[in-house]
Amino acid sequence: MIEQGYKLVKIAIFGGSFDPPHNGHHKIVHKALEVLEIDKLIVVPAYLNPFKHASHATPSQRLHWCKEIFHHPKVEISSFEIDQHKSIYSAHTIAHFRQYYEVKYFIIGADNVASLDKWHQFEWINETITWAIVHREDIAFETSKLKEWIELPLKANISSTMIRTMLAFDHIDHKIKEEIERVYREVK
Repeated sequence: MIEQGYKLVKIAIFGGSFDPPHNGHHKIVHKALEVLEIDKLIVVPAYLNPFKHASHATPSQRLHWCKEIFHHPKVEISSFEIDQHKSIYSAHTIAHFRQYYEVKYFIIGADNVASLDKWHQFEWINETITWAIVHREDIAFETSKLKEWIELPLKANISSTMIRTMLAFDHIDHKIKEEIERVYREVK
């Protein structure tokens, strides 16, 4: 395990499709760094979400975009899931990073809470980490199944789905906006 002085490095994992990454994701990263007691936040773009059949942008495009917009000394962008060239369960990602760090938090959107018990190895994950739940005002969630959780309130009613379906690129970082507009207009 990697140590920082005398203590283990505490991390949060923020996984997702990032199809595309947007300012809401950026706000989540900053809120997590502000609220969670961590030394590092690891952003992990999925090769393919196990609950989806496809992504609109390629894994390499989404990884590149994340590297372009998430700049902070405590943030690392990991290609772990993409390097597997297949869907990876969150339990496997957590187990991988536990080899090197103390994985304290796993960041999820409030819209995922209802289906968490359907996740591969939910019981193990639930015993292993604290859920950091990104709460948007428009989504209610029930936490009775969760052992430990913390809320990350977010004032950003944005989703990647909204951006793709409405071609609403106002919520995309200027560094990647032109490329994302081109990719998603071609897909539409």
